[in-house]
Amino acid sequence: MEVISQALEFENRKLSLKSTNDRILASREVKALILNLNEIYKVNNDQAIMDLMKRLTAIKRKVESRLKSHITI
Repeated sequence: MEVISQALEFENRKLSLKSTNDRILASREVKALILNLNEIYKVNNDQAIMDLMKRLTAIKRKVESRLKSHITI
């Protein structure tokens, strides 16, 4: 259940995301957390884990939208 504690810590962390590198690292970290939580959810089918994944997905979308707005091709 270390993954759940890491996910809760990430959710409660204040994300400054001042640089593009910070945004990329945060996006990768939250994606890994969501995938690990999904593996746990497949076994347990615990609604609390699903709710946590939904909240982390919302954070991930915000980070990625900020990331996409700053990257020009």
